[in-house]
Amino acid sequence: MKFTLKDYQEDAVSEVLERLRRARRRWREDNEVQAFSLTAPTGAGKTIMAAAVFEALFHGDDTFEFDADPGAVVIWFSDDPSLNEQTRFRLGEASDRLNWTDLHVVENSFNREKLAPGKVYFLNTHKLSRNSLLVRGHEPEDEAEPSLPYMRPDARSYTIWDTIRNTIEDPALTLYLVLDEAHRGMGEGRTLQDRSTIVRRLINGAGSMPPMPIVWGISATVERFNVAMREARGRSILPGVAVDPAKVQESGLLKDTIVLDIPDEAGHFETVLVRRATDKIVESSQAWADYAAQQPSTPIVQPLLVLQVRNTPDPDEIGRALDMIYERWPALSQDAIAHVFGEHVTQTFGRHVVPYISPERVQESAWVRVLIAKDAISTGWDCPRAEVMVSFRAAQDPTHITQLLGRMVRTPLARRIPGNDKLNSVDCLLPFFDRAAVKAVANALMAGGGDGEQPLSGRRVLINPAEMMPNPSVAADAWARFLSLPSQSLPHRAPRPVKRLTALAHELATDGILADAGKKAHREMHAALDAARVRYASQLEAARQSVLTVEGVALTADLGERVTRFNAFVETADMTVIDDAYRRAARVFSPDLARTYAEHVARNMPGSDPEEALIAAHVEIAALALVEGVREYLEVEAERLTRRWLDHYRVAIKSLGDERQEEYRQIRAMSAEPEAHDLGHPRKWLVASMAREQNGEEISLPRYRGHLMCDAEGLFPVELNGWEQAVLDRESARVGFEAWYRNPARATPEALGIAYESSGGYKILRPDFLFLSRLADGTVVADLVDPHGIQLSDALPKIRGLAQYAETHAGAFRRIETVAKIDDELKVLDLTDSIVRNAIATAESAAELYQSTLARAY
Repeated sequence: MKFTLKDYQEDAVSEVLERLRRARRRWREDNEVQAFSLTAPTGAGKTIMAAAVFEALFHGDDTFEFDADPGAVVIWFSDDPSLNEQTRFRLGEASDRLNWTDLHVVENSFNREKLAPGKVYFLNTHKLSRNSLLVRGHEPEDEAEPSLPYMRPDARSYTIWDTIRNTIEDPALTLYLVLDEAHRGMGEGRTLQDRSTIVRRLINGAGSMPPMPIVWGISATVERFNVAMREARGRSILPGVAVDPAKVQESGLLKDTIVLDIPDEAGHFETVLVRRATDKIVESSQAWADYAAQQPSTPIVQPLLVLQVRNTPDPDEIGRALDMIYERWPALSQDAIAHVFGEHVTQTFGRHVVPYISPERVQESAWVRVLIAKDAISTGWDCPRAEVMVSFRAAQDPTHITQLLGRMVRTPLARRIPGNDKLNSVDCLLPFFDRAAVKAVANALMAGGGDGEQPLSGRRVLINPAEMMPNPSVAADAWARFLSLPSQSLPHRAPRPVKRLTALAHELATDGILADAGKKAHREMHAALDAARVRYASQLEAARQSVLTVEGVALTADLGERVTRFNAFVETADMTVIDDAYRRAARVFSPDLARTYAEHVARNMPGSDPEEALIAAHVEIAALALVEGVREYLEVEAERLTRRWLDHYRVAIKSLGDERQEEYRQIRAMSAEPEAHDLGHPRKWLVASMAREQNGEEISLPRYRGHLMCDAEGLFPVELNGWEQAVLDRESARVGFEAWYRNPARATPEALGIAYESSGGYKILRPDFLFLSRLADGTVVADLVDPHGIQLSDALPKIRGLAQYAETHAGAFRRIETVAKIDDELKVLDLTDSIVRNAIATAESAAELYQSTLARAY
């Protein structure tokens, strides 16, 4: 793969491959047809995951311990040829093991007896319709679809249905059908039995057409597909694979914030909001240019303004909007506008002549800076650089608005921009909406973009937010203290430590931080394996003999005496057996390390023939993998070296650009335990400025001084409950108080996180407050204070997580305290006190702790 998979993508790929392995076995052994689904929210990177699956399916993959299927053939099916072309491009762009010739679009001229193994064939609904040249001459043999007197076109030996049937019936081939946007074509409230559709025929078979052996459906909403599969004739359903939307949002692939701008009063304000939208896109363009200048390796993003119009638009209205855009944006080129209307022809809007562009070409066509669209453009379309939208839809059309916004949520650089909410957001301006109507849009967007997806925790939808910048009254040394505070991130699905070390070595060498880091890492691992050979010498000799011999039993049947006997035998292993044992060992240690260690061992066999020495080295490595304890010993050494390098080169890594630092952040997260990292610097925040009362009335939020982020008046708007207000009042009144920080409750680099264990896994706690104070000697110190409810089931695990964090990082803080309300009195636990931490470790409830003598009045 050209791209590093996110942890949730790696999990999903592993699960999909497990389903494919199981489905292939059942098809081959029992002729049993199978189906399963992958549910992934918009922006999760389904094509990246599919590319990794196809690489493993065609070529095998040691990371996933998946053997290649030499007869694998894939049909990628959707109802949109342009979507297929976009998917083909993305698969080729993501994979370094799939050639472009392996990704084949089936055109009308296609004429083969069977599909070839090792290839992905792209088909769409139109290519299988009655009028398509690909099916001419095929007799459907289906009462639901009367046969037509089609003649086979000249020079065509096989219809596409013949080709598919021959492929399924070939015992050397395995045909996998991937349904893209699998919920489409399944009918609404209908089953495969009672609706004669192309998708039904393809999946379920008809007449002489056998059913598809293995069906994999991919969509953000696959329930309709799952129902159809359950009701299909004789098809077994494997458990679906579901991607957690929260992990997708946390990954940085999706924009964190959606800003909805609406008029504060009744009336028509389309001209005003078009002007405002233009100002926003101009500001965004400059912000991206500035960011690229600060980060030399980062490409300049050319953000896009989208004008969403009615299905029967007024050309003069659009023309007036374009006039306003050019008035506010005089640097905009005259040929920087395009449309994606279904008419596919050049349109005239007022004095502007606007060409058509295919939706899948918008993202790569940086010359398009203003795009005119109607509904959701097309299924599967997305455009990460689309950052501002003005919708001329009426308040009765929230679905159309949310569908289009749902296609604009990917981050342009496939990562979060640290500290800058503006570059992590998308703006939508709604001239014809009021605050009551806009709530429908906000609720739909919080549910995943209007596509019926699961809620996306971590996403914010803000209505007319306020903009915050770093507080200029906060001293530089106070900022420095804040930025040095250790934050923890959730440990990802931990890869093998050797793989983590290899990834770190690659990045260190790439950035010139440690020359030949890969070779140095392998030398350290070679030394560890050499030590293991000495440490486990006796067990290793037995394992060596196991590799070099093959044991078995022979069955002898005496027909005269009518008895059977089993006789054991031992044979010397041949090269095939040795090579197989070495390949299994390579999966244990990693293929690359196994290769370099084999060369190391062979070099240290003086006087041996090089080829024989390498064979002996392969035997040695195969034997090492069989010895209990060797793998664990190697992984401990790999983990130790990884941690040493991360600590030693921390400052050098911190000096890199954001994109490079993100690579190291992901490597730190490749751990079974939480890893600490410095806080990011907040640079531009968007925050809510209004709150809705229970009676529906909206009021301005209270604004406070002294926050690290503030508006032009030095104030920060925030809604605080009674406990939080009491904590802020008390802490800001202390001698030496310098500044305070309301810790964001979402996964951003500038949000301090603390890992805690709950229900067998790790979760993240984000404490409410950080306070900075200046001591008499001028030193700035940090205090962490978390108003902490005790009524929830995870109250005690959170306190334990805070206590463990305090034990590890007490030196970074003056105080680490958690506060709770007990009988109308605020009580505090001092987590820097070892006695308190010991009590927390053995406590049975949070209430017990606050009611004990360990808690004091706050």
